[in-house]
Amino acid sequence: MPSQSPSSSTVPPPPSRDDVVAALRAAGCVFAEDEAEMIFSAATAPRDVAAMTERRAAGLPLELVVGWAEFHGRRIIVEPGVFVPRRRTEFLVDQALAQAPAARVVVDLCCGSGAVGAALAAALGTVELHAADIDPAAVRCARRNIAALGGQVHTGDLFTALPDGLRGRVGILAANVPYVPSDEIGLLPAEARDHEPLVALDGGADGLDVLRRVAAEAPGWLAPGGCLLVETGSRQAPAAVAAFTAAGLRTRLAASDEGHAHVVIGAAPS
Repeated sequence: MPSQSPSSSTVPPPPSRDDVVAALRAAGCVFAEDEAEMIFSAATAPRDVAAMTERRAAGLPLELVVGWAEFHGRRIIVEPGVFVPRRRTEFLVDQALAQAPAARVVVDLCCGSGAVGAALAAALGTVELHAADIDPAAVRCARRNIAALGGQVHTGDLFTALPDGLRGRVGILAANVPYVPSDEIGLLPAEARDHEPLVALDGGADGLDVLRRVAAEAPGWLAPGGCLLVETGSRQAPAAVAAFTAAGLRTRLAASDEGHAHVVIGAAPS
């Protein structure tokens, strides 16, 4: 048999940073240089870089390619099928810390990866932390993120997932509920539409179905002076504020033009 030529058995070298940047730019990644750096830092071996670049160029969210998201100064583990925490939601965390800096019991409802609860617990120090989600994949991921903080993660639909002993004790109730109107799901970027669970995105006809449920039940779980915080869209903010007020909460709206974030804050009577 003829011997195999050396060139036919040579393994191609791993792509350079310039190669990766070029591939990401061609795929439409606006921050190609930054994304390339994250891919190289996350790759466990040089040969992994090409495969990771291909997955990102094919439309997989960068956070799922590298396995984590930066959120409020922490690396949050993200797994396939789990909602990727948005940087704008850091504004909700900041508002919670400003509203209740001495909170000792924290609940992260609709927790997804557990990013909000982890950030709050890390900033507040020793707290009793609970998180809950209806999606078992999110619960598994959240446990990885808050276990080191001593938190507990529960599976179930909103408040039905929580231990009954939390009633009347919660200082911060953060609920990053789904708030995209059902008929606008198709307008979302493909990264969200194709790779994140619908239950974490679809908020019903006007995007406020879950928010209204949370607002109606929250007063029974909040401690005196405790607060509920929910992120919403700018167009939905007036109706969201009305839902909080109807539940008997002292309500205000906080907005960040820089972060394109709107957070409704409701405080229970002291």
